[in-house]
Amino acid sequence: MINPKLLNPQSIAVIGASNDVTKPGGKVLKNLLNSIFKGNIYVVNPKETEIQNVKCFAAVEDLPPVDCAILAVAAKYCPAAVEILANKKSTGGFIILSAGFSEESKQGAELEKQIVEIINSVGGSLIGPNCTGFLNTNYCGAFDEPIPTLNTYGVDFITGSGATAVFIKEYGLSNGLTFNSVWAVGNSAQTGIEDVLEHLDVTFDSQASSRVIMLYMETINKPHKLLQHAVSLINKGCRIAAIKSGNSDAGSRAASSHTGALATSDAAVEALFRKAGIVRCYSREELTTVCSVFMFPKISGKNFAIITHAGGPAVMLTDVLTNNGLQVPHIEGEKADELLGKLFPGSSVGNPIDFLATGTAEQLGTIIDYCENEFQNIDAMIVIFGSPGLFANWEVYRTLNEKIKSCKKPIFPVLPSIINVKDEIHDFIFNKKNINFPEECVLGNALAKVINTPKPQPIEPAQPKIDTVQIRNIIDNAKNGYLKNEEIAALLRGAGIEQKPETVVNNVNQALDFVRKIGFPVVMKVVGPLHKSDVGGVVLNVNDEQTVQKEFVRLIQIPQTYAVEIDKMLFGTELFAGVKLEQPFGHQLLFGLGGIFVEVLKDIQNTLAPAGKEEILSLVKSLRGYKIFQGVRGQSSVDEQLFAEIITRISALVQAAPEIAEMDLNPLIANDKGIIAVDARIRIEK
Repeated sequence: MINPKLLNPQSIAVIGASNDVTKPGGKVLKNLLNSIFKGNIYVVNPKETEIQNVKCFAAVEDLPPVDCAILAVAAKYCPAAVEILANKKSTGGFIILSAGFSEESKQGAELEKQIVEIINSVGGSLIGPNCTGFLNTNYCGAFDEPIPTLNTYGVDFITGSGATAVFIKEYGLSNGLTFNSVWAVGNSAQTGIEDVLEHLDVTFDSQASSRVIMLYMETINKPHKLLQHAVSLINKGCRIAAIKSGNSDAGSRAASSHTGALATSDAAVEALFRKAGIVRCYSREELTTVCSVFMFPKISGKNFAIITHAGGPAVMLTDVLTNNGLQVPHIEGEKADELLGKLFPGSSVGNPIDFLATGTAEQLGTIIDYCENEFQNIDAMIVIFGSPGLFANWEVYRTLNEKIKSCKKPIFPVLPSIINVKDEIHDFIFNKKNINFPEECVLGNALAKVINTPKPQPIEPAQPKIDTVQIRNIIDNAKNGYLKNEEIAALLRGAGIEQKPETVVNNVNQALDFVRKIGFPVVMKVVGPLHKSDVGGVVLNVNDEQTVQKEFVRLIQIPQTYAVEIDKMLFGTELFAGVKLEQPFGHQLLFGLGGIFVEVLKDIQNTLAPAGKEEILSLVKSLRGYKIFQGVRGQSSVDEQLFAEIITRISALVQAAPEIAEMDLNPLIANDKGIIAVDARIRIEK
């Protein structure tokens, strides 16, 4: 838990304070003095007697007891200062602005470790080091600007980058987004983003806590903790948006299977966010826009009315909404005709509702009232209203402000004329306390992300029963590396996954005897080489004994081959399922259509284990090739319920055997008899 002396101190000391407000030690003191903090403020600097009209102490030893300390001194001086503060001054909150720690060198990392050990020993809490600071509704302990006016209904912003936080705040504040707290955790030496999220979860108050959380992270160190508390907070009514930067897999590893090639760290991040119900964003503009949408009442459906006096932006917004699965439904009927009669000739109400460049504030109010009360197929409104510079928009924006605050259906204002009517927009945002979305397509994409992000999945979904004893027996006796065919077969049996009968032959006569027994066509595969197809070790649709004899002789001579597997050729739809251990996230489950769909199109979905059947089914339905599951052009449909059951059994398998580092079931053949694993590969890392 975060020490209350960090959150609500009664006294604060700035170590390394300065009269030079262009330095962190000077600026943080200035910001602290200008904040609403009413407690005692102390400063330490051996070269000064007074700093910014505050009496200055020469050394940390001279301070009285102090709840919270902000350090802006060189890294090498921090451990000694922290030691005195923690053990002699009863300090429980620490904000270290200084750089020169683990981000810079091994020596810096050792200093950081020492500091954390000291703070932990007294149950204190640390923000930083190498950060811009922390601010909440009690005080400002940050040196950067802008410093937002905070309120409890604003956004809780947690960031791993102080500089990025500055730019995010600037963009958000300029459009009316408000903040409740800003946590710039820097190196996260003790308190990281996941720990702050835990604090917000554990201390959540349904009456007083913020309902919007914004995250910017460059690493995810504790994904399971992030998942647990994000799900808990969202289920309590919060909404969370996040950027996880560094998503290009430039350092992708050489992979030994389809799963290894497809399961990237960023795919794991995507799966984690989706599982948690976090809206993933990819830019500062998108992040602040999504959080701004969060500040409005929740939208009950996907149907939008676009109210505009300019046709072009409305058309572009309509495209964005409909291309992302949202609706701009046609408005017609008696009430629509009634509304049209109240507008100027040439207006249209079909949706978008265009009331022309000459439209008045009164007409805007009337349109909104009809959308609110008469048009039942409308869930929310978007109002686009700018100005060509011919007239002021005071009355229109005054009406819009009143309707936003009185209507039950959300109204999202798009006021694009940030130059022509800048005074009116400034009044709308800062005096009337509204949010503006200056670009309609950015808003449209944000709305789509918010609405289309699924609800959180259960942390511990129901899993099918499997033979854990048999599975553990195989794993405990296996060596690191790829399992033998018979070990794989035993694991799949233990997991309850149906597989084709396995027949391995060592000579031509055995091969001929077997095919005479089962009939044609058959498939022949080498036993031994890891990548069978790459070495020419797979022969499909063998239809006669002569070909069996010829291909056996060829296959057995392929390097590393010690036998040949022969099986009845199965026909049906090829499916794919795989697992990749991706620490620290755990096991990724990947699945979809097989064959060209995984080889070339990479039409797969992924999630993190454990995964329940409902989650798997929803992901199967989102495959681009999902229509193939339903059956097209005379092909049989795929039993998606059974496929989802198989994936949940794989989920249970890797929970029982976390040593499974990589697994391919490729292909699974789906036909009217069921779904059968035809080929499998499993690698163990103990």
